[in-house]
Amino acid sequence: MSTFAKRLKSAVADGPESVFVFLGNIEVEEQWAQGEAGLPTLSSHGARAVTHRMDEFALLLGEAADHVLLKTAPDPDFHAYLADYGLARSRVHAVGEQRTGRTVTKDVLDDPGTLAHLEELGRQGAYLAPHGVSDLEQEVAERCGLRLATSPADLCKRVNSKLFSRRLADRLGIRQPQGMVCETPEELAEAVEYAEGVLADGRTMVAKDAFGVSGKGVMVLEDRRRLDWLKRTVERSHSRSGKLGLILEEWISKDKDLNYQVLVAKDGSVEFDFVKEAITENGVHKGHRMPAGLTPGHEAEIRDAGLAIGRALADEGYRGVVGIDALLGTDGRAYPLTEINARYNMSTYQAVLQEVFMRDQNHAEARQYPLRLNAPLPFSVLRKELDPLMAGSPGEPGIVINNFATVNAVGGPSKGREHFDGRLYAFLVGPDAESVAALDDRLGRTLADIEKGEVSSA
Repeated sequence: MSTFAKRLKSAVADGPESVFVFLGNIEVEEQWAQGEAGLPTLSSHGARAVTHRMDEFALLLGEAADHVLLKTAPDPDFHAYLADYGLARSRVHAVGEQRTGRTVTKDVLDDPGTLAHLEELGRQGAYLAPHGVSDLEQEVAERCGLRLATSPADLCKRVNSKLFSRRLADRLGIRQPQGMVCETPEELAEAVEYAEGVLADGRTMVAKDAFGVSGKGVMVLEDRRRLDWLKRTVERSHSRSGKLGLILEEWISKDKDLNYQVLVAKDGSVEFDFVKEAITENGVHKGHRMPAGLTPGHEAEIRDAGLAIGRALADEGYRGVVGIDALLGTDGRAYPLTEINARYNMSTYQAVLQEVFMRDQNHAEARQYPLRLNAPLPFSVLRKELDPLMAGSPGEPGIVINNFATVNAVGGPSKGREHFDGRLYAFLVGPDAESVAALDDRLGRTLADIEKGEVSSA
């Protein structure tokens, strides 16, 4: 059993032999955000289809006695590829009928066969271990008699709110950007007045709604015109819904984004798991870099903050995995809490990969690669093209594909179009940062050749 899986089950369940049913409901924030005030966002059907197939990451966490629920069965060649490394050993159950535009949880709730299967596992004492818990995942657990391997939905949602994060940082004395929480028209007016002064001084503000994720629900404010537009938009929304949930804070010029994880056990104890550099583009998460490249002082500050946050969440009654975003400013100071994610994170799914593939390697990056294809790409073809770059066995340098379902999630070009967009996820390991960068470059060029059709036949 992996060290991470053993610690997770010991922390939140009956012990390391507990049986988990993993559910990769990656877009749980969509459910948390329903009915809440938020900033305008855009999301295409194709992008949602790809995101929902990130459920396949759940394959990486399970052990032989566990179960994984997926929207569709994994590509057999990809599943065998992971098994060759000793990964993805759980029993896989694909729902009877999946819809590309909705989460795996909604597919489960609409499938009597899957629910009957889960009821049997519930009778056997299994735990439901979702990516995050909304009312939908809680409904699955309650209907099927499964115990939740984390906290209930209302607590997870409350902890995941950026408003909660900001207030907690204030209470714990953790450094964060200057700013204000706005939940009433009066608080909004005060925050806007403060922002006007910041902008007049030539500095930048940022607005965040409570449940935005990966660049959504965030707006950079560089001038008074943009601020006035935001104020009018929020006031109109409040007049319709009676709800207001927003943060206005100063923009911090950053040297690097950080992500770290703590594990809050059912007895209230807290373990610090890891800290990584988060790779982002325009606020959108693109991957992680390991190690994070922090000074000992910054690493100690992050660790101390993580343990303090974990203890505070334990006092709230929270149990389970907590991902925390932070940043290192160009001013040389760490800002250890920009938001709390009361759920699994992309870095959670990398925990087992780190154990298996970094034992003899010092550096790694987890990255996503966009693909534009004119027809579905079989894993057998992809593996053949990438074979020179693949890690031969655990501990060797090279790349490991850690999610393939996202490549063909859209299924093919829509009517009137020649191409469709997919996404490949890979874990790159090497002895140093330069070797990992070289792997990234070679992988990018090989994928470009695949997009152009310059590949061998299957």
